[in-house]
Formats: sequence, structure tokens, C-alpha cells
Amino acid sequence: MKLVRYGKVGAEKPGMLDAGGCIRDLSDMVPDISGQVLTRAGIDRLRALDPATLPLVQGTPQDDIRLGACVGNVGKFVCIGLNYADHAAEAGLDIPPEPVIFSKWTSCIVGPDDDVILPRGAQKTDWEVELAIVIGDGGSYIAERDALAHVAGFCIVNDVSEREYQIERAGTWDKGKGCDTFGPIGPWLVTPDEVGDHENLGMWLEVDGQRYQNGNTSTMVYGVAQLVAYCSQFMSLQPGDIISTGTPPGVGMGQKPPVYLRGGETMRLGIEKLGTQCQRVRKS
Repeated sequence: MKLVRYGKVGAEKPGMLDAGGCIRDLSDMVPDISGQVLTRAGIDRLRALDPATLPLVQGTPQDDIRLGACVGNVGKFVCIGLNYADHAAEAGLDIPPEPVIFSKWTSCIVGPDDDVILPRGAQKTDWEVELAIVIGDGGSYIAERDALAHVAGFCIVNDVSEREYQIERAGTWDKGKGCDTFGPIGPWLVTPDEVGDHENLGMWLEVDGQRYQNGNTSTMVYGVAQLVAYCSQFMSLQPGDIISTGTPPGVGMGQKPPVYLRGGETMRLGIEKLGTQCQRVRKS
């Protein structure tokens, strides 16, 4: 099952994709794709619906229908750093002995095809295609053996990052991660049964048609179940929380010489079975 949020900014409606890739409206069934709608019980209720009985939304998603972030009212946007062995090698850094946790502010969240706006004074804005976990049933101190039962689905995140803020301006990574528009999410939330083997998904990112990232989730150091269990030791996970699991090699900072976004570029990125995103980069 693929769940979407569609419509104008700030007025997105809940929907699901039918077998033909068209949006079926869920407004009479649920208030949003968020919170308790994403628990096991909530997902089961949606799965029991026949899409053909739901109102058809005229148009084509990501063409003449704007998609918002596929999860609404996100409580926590948790990210994992240096979680791909080949990306750590690219950065010249050791594989962390435990997952590195940082946050993106939820105010950075935008739709999968919305513009990315460079913050004032940006010098080294970068890209990162990432597999994101969307939490269904929440909990604390979740056992790794039970962790996958707490996953409502998966989606794509572009973890846009201003490296100067992140690395050179003192303090934590968070400073360069949560600028407005730095969190495109979607196009859709895909339930685990439709994703299948989430630890063997191809992923890629292009800037102006040049392929920079071309990786696979198989090179993650810490897998999905490990990350859900680990994060739940330090915070209670809530329905609709997002955990973005890290990026493969090919980021701008890792190029020789480095390549950064200056405004005017177009980023395209995708993950197998999860769709694609496309963002225009512009100056503030």
C-alpha cells in the first residue's frame, strides 16, 4: 500500500494510490496520514478498504497534482550519521562503534518536489539520498527482535545539509541539517509488505543530470531493526516519527574537488520501490 498527502501547501489531503497509480481520496476515512492512522490497527483499517470505492482524484501525481510530505504532523525527525560503510570511507572516517544520532527540525519538512531554498550565507549546501523509516506503533526500549513490527512503512528523504553550518560553525551537526526546506519527504509512504527486502534497495541521486550517488541499502552498517531498537533507548518513539537511516557515497563534500549547490540546479533522486523526488534549488 502506498499512502500520500496531496494538494496545496498547508492544505494537504490524505490519499492512497490505486493499482493504476492514481490517487484515491481518504478524507472521509482519516483526518491525515499521521499519528494513530499509522499504527498497526490504523494501517490494517486502511488496507481493508477497496481503493475502487474511494473518490478518484483527477490528475497525475507529481505532474499536475502536487504531493506534500507523505507524513503529516511529524513529531520527531531523527537521523543517523555515517551509517553506510562506503560513505564513511569516502569521508575518511571510521565506522562509528554505535549509531550517530542527530535531528532535523520538523520545520524543514517539505514535499518531495518542492523547491529547496538555500539559507542566507550558505556556502556548502549538499545532498544526501536516504531511506527513511516511519514509525507505526510507538514504544520505548523496543527489542531488536520486535522492532520491525513498529515500522509503518518507508519513504525517501533528501537530507539536504549545509556543511559549513554542520562542521565549521561549532556545536552539533543539527545546525546545518534543519534549515527550512532541507527535508523533502516522499513521494509516498510504502508499507513494508510492498517494499519487501528493505536491506537490498538501490538508491541514486543526480544533480543537473549527473549521477553522483549510486548505492544500495545493503551497505548500511546498522540495519532498520537495529536502528529502531537503538533509538528507542534514548527517546520514546511515537506514531509518525521518522528515522532517516544515512546515505551512500557520492555526496558533494566527497567529490574531488567538492561540489556544492549554489542555486539554479535540479536534484533528482530515487530509491527502488519507493519512487522518485525532484527539487529545484534556489537562493533565498
